[in-house]
Amino acid sequence: MNKTIQLVNEWGSFETAHPDANIDDFCRHYLATHQQQKNAGPLTGGVVPPTSEGLLLKMIGRIHKLNMSYADNAIEGTGIKQVEEFGILLTVRQEQSPKKSEVIYANLFELSSGTDMLNRLIKRGLIKEYDDKDDKRSKRIELTSAGEKAIELCTARMRKVASMMTVELSEDDKQLCIQLLKNIEVKYSALWQQHKDKPFDEVYDTMIATGK
Repeated sequence: MNKTIQLVNEWGSFETAHPDANIDDFCRHYLATHQQQKNAGPLTGGVVPPTSEGLLLKMIGRIHKLNMSYADNAIEGTGIKQVEEFGILLTVRQEQSPKKSEVIYANLFELSSGTDMLNRLIKRGLIKEYDDKDDKRSKRIELTSAGEKAIELCTARMRKVASMMTVELSEDDKQLCIQLLKNIEVKYSALWQQHKDKPFDEVYDTMIATGK
């Protein structure tokens, strides 16, 4: 069959089933269904959730755990002991002398656990702290030369891990995944501090009802 005719037929079937959908929706549907056909086979890794959203989040969670396992192994000898420390150091570099609390919350840590990690990095000489000139109650931090060196070593290793974990994905596939997931990350990164002390049912009802 002519490829143009095949594509038009696919679009016609999709439009009939989803009359309110747009072309972007069709493209995502087409890629998802054809990728699924190409990679047909049983899912592994324990119990398969009965809903698509549950399966998606479980897969993301398992990929995250696997990535962390490989990454923790890869960064041995860099001066950084765990992947979370790498994120902390990168944030300090990017924000240029931020407050300790800013670094902690940017990396989705609770204040106590984040403070403990920062203190360990200070003791190991990777960052240093000093008083905030405008707010004597706060501390600011910056990288030391040892911290800069550790980041450079760790970055090279982390790039290898990322390349290995996504070697089966084309650049278009990676960009599609980023496009589909980035709004979830942005939205909940901005809201998690507001939600953490509220009952889950209250958070759930608010998010579902408002769609925000």
